[in-house]
Amino acid sequence: MPKIDVYNMQGKKVSDIELNENIFGIKPNEKVVHTALVNYMANQRQGTANTKTRAEVSGGGRKPWKQKGTGRARQGSIRAPQWFKGGIALGPKPRDYRYTINKKERRLAIKSVLSSKVLENNLVVVDKLELDEIKTKNMVNVLENLKVEGKTLIILPEKNLNVQKSAKNIEGVKTGLVNTINVYDLLKYNKLILTVDSVKSLEEVYA
Repeated sequence: MPKIDVYNMQGKKVSDIELNENIFGIKPNEKVVHTALVNYMANQRQGTANTKTRAEVSGGGRKPWKQKGTGRARQGSIRAPQWFKGGIALGPKPRDYRYTINKKERRLAIKSVLSSKVLENNLVVVDKLELDEIKTKNMVNVLENLKVEGKTLIILPEKNLNVQKSAKNIEGVKTGLVNTINVYDLLKYNKLILTVDSVKSLEEVYA
């Protein structure tokens, strides 16, 4: 089983923890991670793009000019696509881009990215994350103590408004919950911070 150090909010090592090998120690499956990422991004699309066809634009239904004798190309309607303010041919219409993938694939993708974080030394485990008040400066100090730089994702076992709101205004930092974890955020943020309780919750969910 992979073993990792556990730090307190002052950045001092207080213990170590053995991670579940089936979650944090598997061989990452890049193909499944890609499948899950594409699925997540597709499910975020609103699908509200809409263009008007020739049946929906305003304009007369009569023939602009007679068929022959004018020297101009024949035209049937000013609502045809080639006309200014005419209808759009083959344009986008509202649609739902959502689709599902197998639950096992989604879980394997999460475990693959978590294992990658361990292999790349981008996983930091703290014994707890608790702040007495909502203050960005306090959260910045915690990150500095942990020597965490760059884009950072903090996963909490449950809602903690003091921590979540204190981290909200820090550029490149995002907080999330164990039950809302997704492949997109895990890949987007280089560093991953977990509390000991978060590790236990993940192991319960994905074991």
